[in-house]
Amino acid sequence: MYLPPHDPHVDDPMRFKPLFRIHLMERKCATVECMYGHKGPHNGHIQIVKKDEFSTKCNQTDHHRMSGGRQEEFRTWLREEWGRTLEDIFHEHMQELILMKFIYTSQYDNCLTYRRIYLPPSSPDDLIQPGLFKGTYGSHGLEIVMLSFHGKKAKGTKITGDPNIPAGQQTVEIDLAHPLQLPDIENLRDFSELSRIVLEVQEQVRREEQECEQRQEGEEHSQQAASQPASPLGGGGGGGEGAEGEETAAGAEGTTQDKAPASQPFVLPMGVISRNEDYPRTCRICFYGTGLIAGHGFTSPERTPGVFVLFDDDRFGFIWLELKSFSLYSRIKVSFQNAQAPSREAFDEMLKNIQSLAT
Repeated sequence: MYLPPHDPHVDDPMRFKPLFRIHLMERKCATVECMYGHKGPHNGHIQIVKKDEFSTKCNQTDHHRMSGGRQEEFRTWLREEWGRTLEDIFHEHMQELILMKFIYTSQYDNCLTYRRIYLPPSSPDDLIQPGLFKGTYGSHGLEIVMLSFHGKKAKGTKITGDPNIPAGQQTVEIDLAHPLQLPDIENLRDFSELSRIVLEVQEQVRREEQECEQRQEGEEHSQQAASQPASPLGGGGGGGEGAEGEETAAGAEGTTQDKAPASQPFVLPMGVISRNEDYPRTCRICFYGTGLIAGHGFTSPERTPGVFVLFDDDRFGFIWLELKSFSLYSRIKVSFQNAQAPSREAFDEMLKNIQSLAT
């Protein structure tokens, strides 16, 4: 299991923790050992469920328990997971979230199911190399996000989740067709000025989507009246495979032009909370985007406006406007073998599958 570094140190390397091991014996036999817990290896079981999916089961879960009971287990988990003690965490809401995460994760120490994930395919026109990133999520700590590019959109999909937004959900979506021109450094400190700029772009995006829907409806009426298929190059795009391909080419062209602009000073507006104050003070380019927020248990999910900030090839940020919060993301530089998707279609299918599991 690959664990993120301790919050909020996103630039630190990932941590490695073995969960099970297999001893191959003679005569095609094998023994499985669970490595979870603090009492050493013990008896386990592995079952191949279907292609690209298997399950592990611990047969001796008493090896996971500690003499001091759940309280000792929680304190040990807190030191390993967060690198701190409960006394170090003064914020009551943060204590509640951490305890909730411990309860969720400890429910599954007996049986785990593993499903293959692919790394996102890359294109020379991508804004940066897609891949896996560690990100700060306020009181939830560090989480793993997969950044992938889809024409005029970039998507950040949660690989690890929390009690509010589970793994598999699209945490951020970046609109590469709508770059943001930030105000000068002094005006950038004013949150209301940044908010005004973002909300203006949000309204522009809403109008464009509405116009696109109206054009689509007009095309459908025309197709029905003519009783013949429309030209794949006609219309306003936004629906169907032909339109998506057209958008991809246009988005890639626009992105290529903006790939290496001159860096500009950057500072977080007053009142925006950041777990990591050690963020870069210059950025390359910013885009309008939306971030997914929800209550505990993924209740009342909604997409809210925000700002995607590209710092360099390995770091980006997202300002959550409604939450007045900032997430900093840093690339995971672990080399995963045999993780490339066999095709773009296979990767897109995997994204749909992990999102359906989360819902």
